[in-house]
Amino acid sequence: MSESLFPRKLGAISVEHPFILAPMAGITNSPFRRLMREYGSSVMISELVSANGIEYASDRTIELLKFHESERPLGLQIFGEDEENLVKACKFVEEQGADFVDLNLGCPVPKVVKKGAGSAMCRNPLGLGKILEAMVKSVKIPVTIKIRTGWDAHTRNAIEVVRVAADAGVNWVAIHGRTRAQGYSGDADWDFIGDVKAKSPLPIIGNGDICTPDQAVMRFKNYGVDAVMIGRGALRNPFLFEQSVALLNGREMPIVNADRFLELFRKQRKFLSETFNEKGALLHARKFLAWYSSGYPGSADFRKKVFHIPTEQELWETSEVFFSTAMRGRDMSFLAEPFLMGGHG
Repeated sequence: MSESLFPRKLGAISVEHPFILAPMAGITNSPFRRLMREYGSSVMISELVSANGIEYASDRTIELLKFHESERPLGLQIFGEDEENLVKACKFVEEQGADFVDLNLGCPVPKVVKKGAGSAMCRNPLGLGKILEAMVKSVKIPVTIKIRTGWDAHTRNAIEVVRVAADAGVNWVAIHGRTRAQGYSGDADWDFIGDVKAKSPLPIIGNGDICTPDQAVMRFKNYGVDAVMIGRGALRNPFLFEQSVALLNGREMPIVNADRFLELFRKQRKFLSETFNEKGALLHARKFLAWYSSGYPGSADFRKKVFHIPTEQELWETSEVFFSTAMRGRDMSFLAEPFLMGGHG
Protein backbone atom coordinates (compact mmCIF):
# COMPACT_ATOMS: atom_id res chain seq x y z
CA MET A 1 0.00 0.00 0.00
CA SER A 2 1.27 3.45 -0.80
CA GLU A 3 1.57 6.64 1.15
CA SER A 4 -1.21 8.19 -0.96
CA LEU A 5 -3.77 6.00 0.81
CA PHE A 6 -3.24 7.89 4.07
CA PRO A 7 -4.88 9.70 5.69
CA ARG A 8 -7.95 7.56 5.07
CA LYS A 9 -10.84 5.92 6.89
CA LEU A 10 -11.09 2.66 8.78
CA GLY A 11 -14.81 2.22 8.41
CA ALA A 12 -16.18 5.50 9.76
CA ILE A 13 -13.01 6.51 11.63
CA SER A 14 -10.36 8.70 10.01
CA VAL A 15 -6.73 7.66 10.57
CA GLU A 16 -3.45 9.34 9.67
CA HIS A 17 -1.59 6.07 9.09
CA PRO A 18 -2.06 2.33 9.80
CA PHE A 19 -0.15 1.96 13.08
CA ILE A 20 -2.30 1.86 16.23
CA LEU A 21 -1.52 1.38 19.92
CA ALA A 22 -3.21 -1.77 21.24
CA PRO A 23 -5.40 -1.47 24.35
CA MET A 24 -3.56 -3.10 27.28
CA ALA A 25 -4.88 -3.63 30.79
CA GLY A 26 -2.93 -1.66 33.37
CA ILE A 27 -0.92 0.09 30.67
CA THR A 28 -2.94 2.23 28.28
CA ASN A 29 -4.10 4.78 30.83
CA SER A 30 -4.80 8.34 29.71
CA PRO A 31 -1.26 9.73 30.29
CA PHE A 32 0.33 6.91 28.28
CA ARG A 33 -2.25 7.30 25.51
CA ARG A 34 -1.49 11.03 25.35
CA LEU A 35 2.19 10.21 25.15
CA MET A 36 1.82 7.62 22.39
CA ARG A 37 -0.53 9.90 20.42
CA GLU A 38 2.17 12.56 20.54
CA TYR A 39 4.79 10.00 19.49
CA GLY A 40 2.83 8.74 16.55
CA SER A 41 0.00 6.26 17.22
CA SER A 42 -2.87 7.13 14.87
CA VAL A 43 -5.72 5.96 17.16
CA MET A 44 -6.10 5.59 20.93
CA ILE A 45 -8.10 2.90 22.76
CA SER A 46 -8.48 2.69 26.53
CA GLU A 47 -7.70 -0.34 28.64
CA LEU A 48 -10.69 -2.61 29.15
CA VAL A 49 -13.41 -1.29 31.45
CA SER A 50 -16.17 -3.39 33.01
CA ALA A 51 -19.67 -2.74 31.69
CA ASN A 52 -20.97 -4.03 35.01
CA GLY A 53 -18.72 -1.53 36.80
CA ILE A 54 -20.22 1.26 34.69
CA GLU A 55 -23.72 0.09 35.61
CA TYR A 56 -22.85 0.25 39.32
CA ALA A 57 -20.98 3.56 38.89
CA SER A 58 -17.76 2.23 40.41
CA ASP A 59 -15.39 5.15 41.08
CA ARG A 60 -12.42 3.17 39.79
CA THR A 61 -14.31 2.25 36.61
CA ILE A 62 -15.41 5.82 35.90
CA GLU A 63 -11.83 7.00 36.47
CA LEU A 64 -10.58 4.62 33.78
CA LEU A 65 -12.96 6.20 31.26
CA LYS A 66 -11.55 9.71 31.58
CA PHE A 67 -9.49 11.00 28.67
CA HIS A 68 -7.76 14.10 27.31
CA GLU A 69 -8.86 15.85 24.12
CA SER A 70 -5.38 15.41 22.62
CA GLU A 71 -5.91 11.63 22.49
CA ARG A 72 -8.45 11.76 19.66
CA PRO A 73 -9.48 9.77 17.72
CA LEU A 74 -10.24 7.80 20.87
CA GLY A 75 -12.23 4.69 21.66
CA LEU A 76 -13.19 3.48 25.12
CA GLN A 77 -13.02 -0.30 25.48
CA ILE A 78 -15.64 -2.20 27.47
CA PHE A 79 -16.14 -5.84 28.38
CA GLY A 80 -18.92 -7.85 29.94
CA GLU A 81 -21.32 -10.72 29.37
CA ASP A 82 -24.70 -9.07 30.00
CA GLU A 83 -26.40 -7.53 26.95
CA GLU A 84 -28.35 -4.95 28.93
CA ASN A 85 -25.26 -3.69 30.74
CA LEU A 86 -23.23 -3.64 27.53
CA VAL A 87 -25.87 -1.52 25.84
CA LYS A 88 -25.97 0.85 28.80
CA ALA A 89 -22.17 1.01 28.75
CA CYS A 90 -22.21 1.92 25.05
CA LYS A 91 -24.56 4.81 25.78
CA PHE A 92 -22.38 5.94 28.69
CA VAL A 93 -19.25 5.87 26.51
CA GLU A 94 -21.06 7.97 23.90
CA GLU A 95 -22.13 10.43 26.59
CA GLN A 96 -18.51 10.80 27.67
CA GLY A 97 -17.70 12.07 24.19
CA ALA A 98 -15.59 9.16 22.89
CA ASP A 99 -15.24 8.76 19.13
CA PHE A 100 -16.11 5.05 19.21
CA VAL A 101 -16.76 2.21 21.62
CA ASP A 102 -14.65 -0.97 21.45
CA LEU A 103 -15.83 -4.34 22.80
CA ASN A 104 -13.15 -6.63 24.18
CA LEU A 105 -13.75 -10.15 22.88
CA GLY A 106 -10.17 -11.30 23.25
CA CYS A 107 -9.27 -11.20 26.94
CA PRO A 108 -8.10 -14.72 27.97
CA VAL A 109 -7.95 -14.06 31.73
CA PRO A 110 -9.84 -16.81 33.62
CA LYS A 111 -11.80 -14.47 35.91
CA VAL A 112 -13.18 -12.69 32.82
CA VAL A 113 -13.78 -15.80 30.73
CA LYS A 114 -15.50 -17.75 33.53
CA LYS A 115 -18.25 -15.13 33.60
CA GLY A 116 -18.78 -15.54 29.86
CA ALA A 117 -17.04 -12.29 28.84
CA GLY A 118 -13.86 -11.67 26.82
CA SER A 119 -12.82 -14.58 24.59
CA ALA A 120 -15.72 -16.71 25.81
CA MET A 121 -18.29 -14.58 23.96
CA CYS A 122 -16.92 -15.70 20.58
CA ARG A 123 -17.75 -19.34 21.32
CA ASN A 124 -21.37 -18.55 20.42
CA PRO A 125 -21.25 -16.34 17.30
CA LEU A 126 -25.03 -16.23 16.84
CA GLY A 127 -25.60 -15.08 20.43
CA LEU A 128 -22.75 -12.61 20.06
CA GLY A 129 -24.31 -11.26 16.88
CA LYS A 130 -27.53 -10.38 18.71
CA ILE A 131 -25.57 -8.54 21.42
CA LEU A 132 -23.49 -6.65 18.84
CA GLU A 133 -26.61 -5.63 16.94
CA ALA A 134 -28.17 -4.26 20.13
CA MET A 135 -24.97 -2.35 20.93
CA VAL A 136 -24.69 -0.86 17.43
CA LYS A 137 -28.34 0.24 17.44
CA SER A 138 -28.00 1.87 20.87
CA VAL A 139 -25.50 4.57 19.83
CA LYS A 140 -24.59 6.88 16.96
CA ILE A 141 -20.84 6.42 17.36
CA PRO A 142 -19.13 3.41 15.71
CA VAL A 143 -18.79 0.10 17.56
CA THR A 144 -15.56 -1.89 17.04
CA ILE A 145 -14.40 -5.24 18.41
CA LYS A 146 -11.10 -6.94 19.28
CA ILE A 147 -10.98 -10.73 19.07
CA ARG A 148 -8.58 -13.68 18.97
CA THR A 149 -8.26 -16.28 16.21
CA GLY A 150 -10.51 -18.61 18.23
CA TRP A 151 -10.92 -20.47 21.51
CA ASP A 152 -8.25 -23.08 20.78
CA ALA A 153 -6.46 -24.70 17.84
CA HIS A 154 -9.55 -26.79 17.02
CA THR A 155 -12.05 -23.91 17.04
CA ARG A 156 -10.47 -20.98 15.20
CA ASN A 157 -13.72 -19.30 14.19
CA ALA A 158 -12.57 -15.70 13.66
CA ILE A 159 -14.02 -15.44 10.15
CA GLU A 160 -17.42 -16.55 11.44
CA VAL A 161 -17.22 -13.91 14.18
CA VAL A 162 -16.20 -11.27 11.62
CA ARG A 163 -19.18 -12.06 9.40
CA VAL A 164 -21.57 -11.92 12.34
CA ALA A 165 -20.02 -8.58 13.33
CA ALA A 166 -20.46 -7.24 9.80
CA ASP A 167 -24.13 -8.22 9.78
CA ALA A 168 -24.56 -6.40 13.11
CA GLY A 169 -23.06 -3.18 11.76
CA VAL A 170 -19.67 -3.26 13.52
CA ASN A 171 -17.10 -0.78 12.16
CA TRP A 172 -13.89 -2.87 12.26
CA VAL A 173 -12.40 -6.00 13.80
CA ALA A 174 -8.94 -6.15 15.38
CA ILE A 175 -7.54 -9.69 15.57
CA HIS A 176 -4.82 -10.84 17.95
CA GLY A 177 -3.14 -13.74 16.17
CA ARG A 178 -3.40 -16.27 19.01
CA THR A 179 -6.17 -18.44 20.38
CA ARG A 180 -7.55 -18.01 23.88
CA ALA A 181 -5.84 -21.28 24.88
CA GLN A 182 -2.43 -19.90 23.83
CA GLY A 183 -2.71 -16.84 26.06
CA TYR A 184 0.46 -15.00 25.08
CA SER A 185 2.60 -18.07 24.36
CA GLY A 186 3.83 -19.21 20.97
CA ASP A 187 3.79 -16.98 17.92
CA ALA A 188 0.98 -14.84 16.56
CA ASP A 189 -0.39 -16.46 13.40
CA TRP A 190 -0.30 -13.71 10.81
CA ASP A 191 -1.04 -16.12 7.96
CA PHE A 192 -4.38 -16.79 9.64
CA ILE A 193 -5.02 -13.06 10.10
CA GLY A 194 -4.25 -12.51 6.41
CA ASP A 195 -6.66 -15.28 5.43
CA VAL A 196 -9.43 -13.73 7.55
CA LYS A 197 -8.75 -10.36 5.94
CA ALA A 198 -9.03 -11.86 2.45
CA LYS A 199 -12.53 -13.16 3.31
CA SER A 200 -13.71 -10.26 5.46
CA PRO A 201 -16.38 -7.70 4.54
CA LEU A 202 -15.00 -5.42 7.30
CA PRO A 203 -11.70 -3.60 7.84
CA ILE A 204 -9.30 -5.90 9.67
CA ILE A 205 -6.56 -4.74 12.04
CA GLY A 206 -3.80 -7.28 12.69
CA ASN A 207 -2.18 -7.58 16.12
CA GLY A 208 0.58 -9.64 17.68
CA ASP A 209 4.38 -9.85 18.08
CA ILE A 210 5.37 -6.52 16.54
CA CYS A 211 8.56 -5.19 18.11
CA THR A 212 10.30 -3.36 15.24
CA PRO A 213 9.36 -0.93 12.45
CA ASP A 214 10.38 -3.56 9.87
CA GLN A 215 7.89 -6.04 11.35
CA ALA A 216 5.12 -3.43 11.48
CA VAL A 217 5.55 -2.37 7.84
CA MET A 218 6.13 -5.90 6.54
CA ARG A 219 2.97 -7.24 8.16
CA PHE A 220 0.93 -4.29 6.96
CA LYS A 221 2.09 -4.77 3.38
CA ASN A 222 2.29 -8.55 3.18
CA TYR A 223 -0.97 -9.59 4.83
CA GLY A 224 -3.31 -7.04 3.28
CA VAL A 225 -4.65 -5.81 6.63
CA ASP A 226 -6.12 -2.34 6.89
CA ALA A 227 -4.00 -1.42 9.92
CA VAL A 228 -1.56 -2.90 12.41
CA MET A 229 -1.97 -2.80 16.19
CA ILE A 230 1.18 -2.61 18.33
CA GLY A 231 1.13 -3.54 22.01
CA ARG A 232 4.08 -4.67 24.14
CA GLY A 233 6.60 -3.47 21.55
CA ALA A 234 5.68 0.14 22.34
CA LEU A 235 6.77 -0.34 25.96
CA ARG A 236 10.18 -1.54 24.87
CA ASN A 237 10.44 1.14 22.20
CA PRO A 238 7.94 4.01 22.58
CA PHE A 239 9.21 5.52 19.32
CA LEU A 240 7.97 2.54 17.32
CA PHE A 241 5.00 4.32 15.73
CA GLU A 242 6.90 7.27 14.31
CA GLN A 243 9.65 4.93 13.10
CA SER A 244 7.11 2.67 11.38
CA VAL A 245 5.44 5.61 9.65
CA ALA A 246 8.80 6.88 8.42
CA LEU A 247 9.76 3.45 7.08
CA LEU A 248 6.40 2.99 5.36
CA ASN A 249 6.77 6.35 3.64
CA GLY A 250 10.42 5.88 2.66
CA ARG A 251 11.76 8.50 5.04
CA GLU A 252 14.77 8.22 7.33
CA MET A 253 13.70 6.67 10.66
CA PRO A 254 14.01 8.79 13.84
CA ILE A 255 16.81 7.48 16.02
CA VAL A 256 16.41 6.18 19.56
CA ASN A 257 18.91 7.77 21.93
CA ALA A 258 19.19 8.97 25.51
CA ASP A 259 18.21 12.57 24.73
CA ARG A 260 14.95 11.47 23.11
CA PHE A 261 14.14 9.13 25.99
CA LEU A 262 14.74 11.90 28.52
CA GLU A 263 12.48 14.24 26.54
CA LEU A 264 9.79 11.52 26.54
CA PHE A 265 10.22 11.02 30.30
CA ARG A 266 9.64 14.70 30.97
CA LYS A 267 6.43 14.65 28.93
CA GLN A 268 5.17 11.49 30.60
CA ARG A 269 5.92 12.90 34.03
CA LYS A 270 3.89 16.01 33.15
CA PHE A 271 0.95 13.96 31.90
CA LEU A 272 0.99 11.70 34.97
CA SER A 273 1.03 14.67 37.35
CA GLU A 274 -1.89 16.26 35.48
CA THR A 275 -3.96 13.07 35.80
CA PHE A 276 -3.13 11.52 39.19
CA ASN A 277 -2.33 12.68 42.70
CA GLU A 278 1.31 12.46 43.82
CA LYS A 279 1.01 8.89 45.08
CA GLY A 280 -0.77 7.70 41.94
CA ALA A 281 1.72 9.43 39.63
CA LEU A 282 4.59 7.78 41.52
CA LEU A 283 3.05 4.31 41.25
CA HIS A 284 2.45 4.60 37.52
CA ALA A 285 5.88 6.12 36.87
CA ARG A 286 7.57 3.17 38.58
CA LYS A 287 5.77 0.68 36.31
CA PHE A 288 6.64 2.42 33.08
CA LEU A 289 10.24 3.13 33.97
CA ALA A 290 10.73 -0.53 34.88
CA TRP A 291 9.27 -1.59 31.51
CA TYR A 292 11.35 0.91 29.54
CA SER A 293 14.56 -0.29 31.22
CA SER A 294 14.19 -3.93 30.17
CA GLY A 295 17.20 -5.14 28.20
CA TYR A 296 19.60 -2.41 29.21
CA PRO A 297 22.77 -3.12 31.24
CA GLY A 298 21.96 -3.00 34.96
CA SER A 299 18.20 -3.05 34.35
CA ALA A 300 17.51 -5.72 37.00
CA ASP A 301 19.11 -3.61 39.76
CA PHE A 302 17.42 -0.49 38.40
CA ARG A 303 13.98 -2.12 38.52
CA LYS A 304 14.51 -3.18 42.13
CA LYS A 305 15.58 0.34 43.00
CA VAL A 306 12.67 2.21 41.36
CA PHE A 307 10.07 0.40 43.45
CA HIS A 308 11.71 1.64 46.65
CA ILE A 309 12.47 5.25 45.74
CA PRO A 310 10.12 7.29 47.97
CA THR A 311 9.60 10.50 45.98
CA GLU A 312 8.64 11.34 42.43
CA GLN A 313 11.49 13.85 42.07
CA GLU A 314 14.13 11.34 43.11
CA LEU A 315 12.59 8.64 40.90
CA TRP A 316 12.80 10.69 37.71
CA GLU A 317 16.26 12.03 38.53
CA THR A 318 17.55 8.49 39.16
CA SER A 319 15.97 7.33 35.91
CA GLU A 320 17.57 10.09 33.87
CA VAL A 321 20.99 9.10 35.21
CA PHE A 322 20.34 5.40 34.50
CA PHE A 323 19.17 5.85 30.92
CA SER A 324 21.85 8.43 30.06
CA THR A 325 24.46 5.87 31.10
CA ALA A 326 22.79 2.65 29.92
CA MET A 327 22.07 3.91 26.40
CA ARG A 328 25.55 5.25 25.75
CA GLY A 329 27.00 3.17 22.91
CA ARG A 330 24.30 0.49 23.34
CA ASP A 331 23.50 -1.74 20.36
CA MET A 332 19.75 -1.24 19.97
CA SER A 333 19.12 -4.56 18.19
CA PHE A 334 17.78 -5.96 21.50
CA LEU A 335 14.59 -3.97 20.88
CA ALA A 336 13.50 -6.79 18.56
CA GLU A 337 13.64 -9.43 21.32
CA PRO A 338 10.43 -10.87 22.89
CA PHE A 339 9.14 -8.72 25.73
CA LEU A 340 6.49 -9.03 28.47
CA MET A 341 5.52 -12.48 27.25
CA GLY A 342 3.31 -12.96 30.29
CA GLY A 343 0.62 -10.85 28.65
CA HIS A 344 -0.66 -7.61 27.10
CA GLY A 345 -1.24 -6.50 23.55
